[in-house]
Amino acid sequence: MGLLENLFDIQFEPLQNGRLDDAFFFCKGEKLVTVAVHDIDFEGLAALVHYPVFLGSEAFVEVLNLNTMKKSFWIFGTIALALLVDRGGGWFLSKITKESQFRYSRLYNGSEDAAVLFVGNSRGLSFFQPYAEEKTGLRTANLSYNGMPIELASTLVQDYFDRHKAPKVMLMDLSLLDSVRMDNKLAYQFNHYTPFSGRLSKLLRERFSNDFYAGKLSHLYRHNSEVFQRTFFYWKKSDKDWLLDRVISPEMKANVGNQALLRFHYDNKMLGHLAKMVKYAQEKGTKVELVVNPYYPDFVPKIVNLDTLVMDVQRTSGVTVRRYTNAVQESAAFGDFQHVNKVGAKLYIDQLIADGVISSKPN
Repeated sequence: MGLLENLFDIQFEPLQNGRLDDAFFFCKGEKLVTVAVHDIDFEGLAALVHYPVFLGSEAFVEVLNLNTMKKSFWIFGTIALALLVDRGGGWFLSKITKESQFRYSRLYNGSEDAAVLFVGNSRGLSFFQPYAEEKTGLRTANLSYNGMPIELASTLVQDYFDRHKAPKVMLMDLSLLDSVRMDNKLAYQFNHYTPFSGRLSKLLRERFSNDFYAGKLSHLYRHNSEVFQRTFFYWKKSDKDWLLDRVISPEMKANVGNQALLRFHYDNKMLGHLAKMVKYAQEKGTKVELVVNPYYPDFVPKIVNLDTLVMDVQRTSGVTVRRYTNAVQESAAFGDFQHVNKVGAKLYIDQLIADGVISSKPN
């Protein structure tokens, strides 16, 4: 330490077990030149101090900060490992997304060519695909999802037509036009499909920018949703039979008179999304059928503005709306007031075929 003592005034905290407890200061008069941090023993310090180098008129001593180097190593190592896990896990989940038999995976991998396209929210699941295909001999596709907002439905429909042959007919249930009952946050749960769709990316970037960019930063994060859980669930099996299969309870039926009125809440912007979707399909040569799917018969009087909704839709889209509000009368055909079960779905499909809304495949 003699060389250092000649060049600098050395100040340090008391020793503990032969080590510096806190800090080791090198000073030139009253001016601090450099500092060696804590936890270095005298022998180590002497071994790590280089001969002084002069910069102008000042001398300094370089002391290696072993603890800082170790901490930096672990920090950068942890970040690298986290990035590796994220990218590796994201790649695997993206592979599942591409291979899944879920309806939106089939949409974006181009394997969902169909003669009949169904669109709706949870009530759109009433378009029961296995039975429709059995009765008509036609292949079907269904883009319906619980709480589907009309803006998201329009995005998915346009993406469908861009990736598949135009179907002969597209059926859409009008209960999509209800801002109260739709899930306003559903779109961000489609984040894991944004790598496959510029439209979907634009929608999320504008409406859910935090989630969109978080998905760009973390590929695992973009798969953190209920929609991806269904994507995983249907990885190796079809989702075409996705429809509730319960029967409305006696208690629920007895309580129908106490149910609140059902009012459709919509605006011109939502009607605009509908019109855009209809026009896009028609320009591709697809016939568009707008329908009102069945409700539980004793619940129908609770719907207070259906006539207004129908008139506004017909005015905006130019398509005549078919009302099937009372098409199913059997109580056992419903799971609740607004959804038919599989029994009711079959009765409804039979009616659609009888009315020529869905035609059978020529023999």
